[in-house]
Order: sequence, then C-alpha cells, then structure tokens
Amino acid sequence: MILFQLFIEFFKIGLFAIGGGLSSLPFLYDIANRTNWLTQADITNLITISESTPGPIGVNAATYVGFLTSGLTGAIIATLGLICPSIIIIIIISCTLQKFQNNETIQKMFYGLRPASCALIASACILVIKNTFFTFSANGVHFVFTNIILGVILFLLISKTKFHPIIYIFISVLISIIFKL
Repeated sequence: MILFQLFIEFFKIGLFAIGGGLSSLPFLYDIANRTNWLTQADITNLITISESTPGPIGVNAATYVGFLTSGLTGAIIATLGLICPSIIIIIIISCTLQKFQNNETIQKMFYGLRPASCALIASACILVIKNTFFTFSANGVHFVFTNIILGVILFLLISKTKFHPIIYIFISVLISIIFKL
C-alpha cells in the first residue's frame, strides 16, 4: 500500500510542480506534514543533497524519500511516479504540437503558468530560509546565528566572485567542519 501511495504522491508532484525541482518543495513539505515520511529537517537535508548531486532536484528528492520510506523499491516507485506525468505530457504535446503551436489560448496558458511557477519557487525559498536560519521550540523562535553568518559570508562571496558553484559548496562544508556547525 505504501508503494502505491508513494507513486500517487510523486505522480501529483510531477503533474503539478511546474517550473522544476524547487517548485516541488511545497508539495514535499505537504507530504511531510501529512504522512510523517520525513521531517522538516529531512527536507532541508534533501535540498542540500539534491543540490550537490548530479541530476534534477525533483528526481533526487523522489528517490531520497522513496528510499527513506521503502528502500530501493520505494526509490524506484517514487521516481517513476514523479517522471510519469512528464513522459505522458511530452508524448501528448509532441503529437499535437504542430496543430496547436500557434494557438493563442495555448500560448496564454503557458504564459499564465509562469507566475504559478515563480510563486512555488518563492515559497520553497522561504521555507528553506526558515528551516536554515531559525529554530522553533516551545520557548519560541530562535535565530541560528552561525548559519546566518555563514549564509551572509557565502552570499557576499558569491556576489563578488565568479567561481564554479561547487567551490562554494566545498567552502561551506569546510567552514562547517572547521567550526563544527
């Protein structure tokens, strides 16, 4: 039953998370809240791992969650659930593209999807910032100053230099190891 549920949950993400892997994050937070397959901290770790490993974020995330819940079989099922909508949609589009390529309604639909995609990505950004720079407890909200300082330093470094992104990841890891963050 859990494999079927994994497939359905990631099928929905694949169908509605338009705009790439980051736009799937609000769906993952929803899954975490409803199913207890993963925690908010797991999602933050998932983003970190997915951003630092090859492949699309959504596929890495589906594989990770599937593996956490049901091992290798779960990883395969969740990943298939995520990619199936794209495959189906691409097949439909490729069969009908020539017919509807200049259709004004279709063009407006694609134009209208842009704000939705932007909002999903912005929502994911806010959730990552919240889970990285703040801790929440019964005593209230607390800043994680070490993460804030590291984030500001990396932001300034990125805005002033033109290194490959992997360099920034290594710098962040080294700082975390050295200062035991």
